[in-house]
Amino acid sequence: MLLAIDVGNSNTVIGAFVDDELVHRWRVSTVSQRTPDEMWLLITGLLSGVGRAGRDIVGVVIASVVPPVTETLRHALADVARIRTVVIEPGVRTGLAMRVDNPREVGADRIANAVAVNDLYGGPAVVVDLGTAISVDAVAADGTFLGGAIAPGVSTAADALTERAARLPGVEIALPDSPVGRSTVTALQSGLVYGFAGLVDGLVSRLHLELGPGVTTVATGGSAGVVLEVCATVDHHDPALTLKGLRLVWERNTAGR
Repeated sequence: MLLAIDVGNSNTVIGAFVDDELVHRWRVSTVSQRTPDEMWLLITGLLSGVGRAGRDIVGVVIASVVPPVTETLRHALADVARIRTVVIEPGVRTGLAMRVDNPREVGADRIANAVAVNDLYGGPAVVVDLGTAISVDAVAADGTFLGGAIAPGVSTAADALTERAARLPGVEIALPDSPVGRSTVTALQSGLVYGFAGLVDGLVSRLHLELGPGVTTVATGGSAGVVLEVCATVDHHDPALTLKGLRLVWERNTAGR
């Protein structure tokens, strides 16, 4: 069993693969203060809940945008559990050509997404990842990662708005009955859902112009569901896209070893 771990700023997604099939997936809060022992207990606890054990793990592949958690995971898995671990970082083989100013700046999750999209859907493609931040990335017809755009995520914007506007309440991010909000709550929901759908559609449309005809757009991320209900430019919703990219990176770094 291979574990693929995608560490985001707010949530960490852990997937368990048997061969190339994703058999289990968990979403937990990202906590920088966990010790390596606590991290290993968390992982083994999740596995035991589905009738598996830590000894079933043959390897782990990690994409992380939170450096302290990266190091905790590396220590927990490679040192405490002594499991072979691959982390997407400089020097790791991804098979992804990158035409950007500084490849080291590109988040590991964006790299994993591009690897998966190129393998599963082909280029040209646009990848939309809706999380704490929204990334909208371009992949050329030959599979080269070209860069993209980064914007605040839906929850990030909602939190900032309620923190800075004293009379605006926190609301559930849900699709209102109409874009015309008839209360403060539904007006906020309309602005968040329809507003961010418009942001995604606008950025995707501009990247389509850059890439030319025949572009496939694939979306993923924890906040994708409700926003995608009213997006017009997304062809596929793949919640496990990042994990699938991580599995491919694992294969490219361990094949024949």
